[in-house]
Amino acid sequence: MLPLIEDTTHNTKKSMDAQEFIRKEYAYAVVGASTDPHTYGYTVLKDLSNAGFAVVGINPKYHAIDGIQVYPTLKDVPGKIDVAVFVVPPEIGLSLLAQVEEKGIPRLWFQPGTESAEMTRAVHEAGIAMNLTGSCIMVARRQLEN
Repeated sequence: MLPLIEDTTHNTKKSMDAQEFIRKEYAYAVVGASTDPHTYGYTVLKDLSNAGFAVVGINPKYHAIDGIQVYPTLKDVPGKIDVAVFVVPPEIGLSLLAQVEEKGIPRLWFQPGTESAEMTRAVHEAGIAMNLTGSCIMVARRQLEN
């Protein structure tokens, strides 16, 4: 199944190939990066890094995780971010939407359980592309490789 995004210019939903979110040339930020290997904040960060993607973590508690640079906020990341991957509860993600807009991040990937109706509405109103299928970026990445 392809992720859906809302086409805000026509107020319709359209399919967007996962490849529009998962490309080696993109810069990624994992929001909610963690040092705990039992969390998605750790496994997503490591998966993208080990697969050769340019990735940084976002978490005010850390400066680095296993050699991967971590920044306190999205706005602290130097340069562009093409995709922000959210592995935080919906209320935290919603509180970061202003940073997403300020930074000009064009694509958001929400890991299963991190999205909410309120977040979806806010992201759509901002005109930002997001995955809506509740799919895992690690699974989608591996499917694209095959």
